[in-house]
Amino acid sequence: MTSPQPSSALPPSVLDLAPVIPVVVVADVDDAVPLARALVAGGLPAIEVTLRTPVALDAIRAIAAEVPRAVVGAGTVISPEHVTESVAAGARFLVSPGWTDLLLSAMQGAGVPYLPGVSTTSEVVALLERGVREMKFFPAEAAGGTAYLKSLAGPLPQARFCPTGGIRPTTAPEYLALPNVPCVGGTWLVPEDALAARDWERVEKLAREAAALRG
Repeated sequence: MTSPQPSSALPPSVLDLAPVIPVVVVADVDDAVPLARALVAGGLPAIEVTLRTPVALDAIRAIAAEVPRAVVGAGTVISPEHVTESVAAGARFLVSPGWTDLLLSAMQGAGVPYLPGVSTTSEVVALLERGVREMKFFPAEAAGGTAYLKSLAGPLPQARFCPTGGIRPTTAPEYLALPNVPCVGGTWLVPEDALAARDWERVEKLAREAAALRG
């Protein structure tokens, strides 16, 4: 993810931390810390908490404070206000489903890595013109999947993608085999029934399996 001032605590790119970035929706803030601990224990330190619930920012704040091995980020960032609030809560990276000039400017000025969303070649080229080389490809399956990303690798080899949306553990290896895909975003790491039962052991097991996808 691109950042004007990368944190020394991060690798060259958050995309290189693990083959899968869990995309999680936290409805109960009490679940945030044990969920993050399970994912980290399973080998997935980068965690995208989507801003889809009223407690999302509190969840980010709790993870940032209590799970030091986690690299917690904010997802579904769609406004400059989201950028400001997420960074204030402790988000160490930002992910958007799409981008506008206003949103991109806010993310560029936030001082943390960011991953703007794209689904077309024109959007990719427009971001490359602005110096952004790492992006979220969303919605991955609906937007063309591996075939589309493979077709971009030739003319736009400098672009790197984290495809998210509709990816399953059985299809993730197909994405990870592409030269322009260092990782994928996955919602399967936290099944609804496991979350409802607070089955953190199952979450950790799924995380371990995902962490091993690249071998």
